[in-house]
Formats: sequence, C-alpha cells, structure tokens
Amino acid sequence: MIQYFQIQDHRTVAVQSPDPGTWVNVLPPLRQEEFTELSRGLQIPIDFLKDSLDIDERSRYEQDDDVKLIVIKTPTENNSFNDSDAFYITIPICIIITGTHLVTVNSFENEAIKKFLNTFQNRRADKPNMMVLKIFEKIITNFQEYLKEINQRRNSLEQKLYAANRNEELFQLMRIQKSLVYFVTALRSNELLMMKMARTEFLRLTEDEKDFLDDLIIETSQALETANTYTTILVSTMDAFASIISNNQNEVLRRLSMLTIFLSVPILIASIYGMNVPLPYQQSPYAFWIPVVISSLILIITIYNFYKRTKR
Repeated sequence: MIQYFQIQDHRTVAVQSPDPGTWVNVLPPLRQEEFTELSRGLQIPIDFLKDSLDIDERSRYEQDDDVKLIVIKTPTENNSFNDSDAFYITIPICIIITGTHLVTVNSFENEAIKKFLNTFQNRRADKPNMMVLKIFEKIITNFQEYLKEINQRRNSLEQKLYAANRNEELFQLMRIQKSLVYFVTALRSNELLMMKMARTEFLRLTEDEKDFLDDLIIETSQALETANTYTTILVSTMDAFASIISNNQNEVLRRLSMLTIFLSVPILIASIYGMNVPLPYQQSPYAFWIPVVISSLILIITIYNFYKRTKR
C-alpha cells in the first residue's frame, strides 16, 4: 500500500499522486506492481525499494546518481505465535531521498513512522535532511520506550520468581533476553550509521543539522548503554535463579538421602524378622513388639547423633 502526504496550510493532507514535495510512505501489504510503478514514476532503483523486505538488512546508506538510500533499524513488537520467540524484534526502514520526494518503505507497520506522521505538518518539504533526522529521532524514542517496557516486564517476572520458582517466568525472561540481543545489535548498527553520516558529506548537513545529528548520536549511545545494562542485569538474574534452583534441588535430595538412611536400619531389622526361618523369641507373645522397639530405639539414636553432629 502506498500513501502520499503533503503539507497544506500547516496540515497533513493525504493526496492521490506523488506531486513534488510529497512524502511517499509505503506500507504492507507490499506488492511487486506497486514497487515497479513507484520505481518508474520517481526514478528510484527498484533494489532501494526492496531492501526493506529483508528483515536482516543492516543499517547503511548508499547513493545511485541523485537518489540516496538510508537503511536504519527500528524496534517493533513481535507478532509471532511461537512462545519461544522474542517479545520485540528490530526491522529495517528504508528512507529514500530524491530531488523532489521523501520515500519511506516499511516491511511492517511501526510506531516511528506513525509518530512522524503526527508531526509531519511541522516539517518543511524543502528540507529533506531535517525530515530524515526527525525520523531518526522517532526511532530512538521508540527504542527508549521499549527498553522501559522491557525493564518493567523484567521486574514483574523477577517478583513472581521470588514467590515461586516456575519455568514459565524463566521462559519469559529468556524471551526478554532475546529482545535485548536484537536491540543491542540494532542500536550499535544505527550508532555506527549516524557517526559515519556525521563524518561524511552524504546528506550535506548544515551546522544546525549537524548539531542535531550529534545529539541523536548521544541519545543512541545512551539507549545502547541502557540495553547493555539491562542485558547484564538479566544474565546475572538468570544465573542467580539457576543457582537458587540448584541449591533447592540439592536440599531436597539431601533430605531424601537422610530419610533413606534413617529408615534403612528399621527396614533391615523388619526384613530379618520377616524371613521364613526359625527366629529368636518367635514363640513369645511379644514377638511383634520386640523388633518394633529395637528398630525405634536405633532410629532415635541415629537421628540424635546426626543432628548432634550437624550442630557442631
């Protein structure tokens, strides 16, 4: 699906054709004939339009004649039905700058483009560089918001694990860990992209735009540091809970071993007196109580000696 937007009287207006100064937004479902039509109409290499279809596309930029392509990663919720997949993943957004248009191509709907649409009426079509930087800003804001959600979710799962050690919460922590891996990889790639753009004349930024890009690089670095911190905390938490579970298991096995040892002597005596052979005092009216009393005394002495040694 292709959307066309223009700014008229400081309002964002949807139009039917890509007139000069139009923002072209391509959303799923993506069709080959739309790509071909857009490529011919705006003189854009069709490979630039298809790059967003590869979810593993790295952050980068390149130029073909007067058409510039920027690929940057943005976070989104994972709609997979697999319970072992990450809660959040990262997807590429393709930003294409032509002489008269700004084109964004998304393989999934994402919050960054929606936020940019809400502020598009404040943008100037004759300054595409600032529009690109504003998209970067929305993407960084998305990362920060998702990182806060991840931290809140992690805290909630930890509290549940403190109350009861269950596999369900551990599986969800693993999904959070996978999400953070996606975020760290994407943020590092985005940071390198922005730093490279700041060093080169790819966008031919003005001084104000360079200052704004420097601020975005700092915010990206902060988001990356936050993601790394959450990853370290999560790994330490999972290791700690693994140790706690192992200690609990050892304690259970220890108690079972103690119970087995305590009962082994009475069971031995009972098994001897259960043999079908002549036994001492088998004709006595106390033949049942004699092994019971002996077994009980030995059991009491064994338990007493064990606890006396453990308290030393």
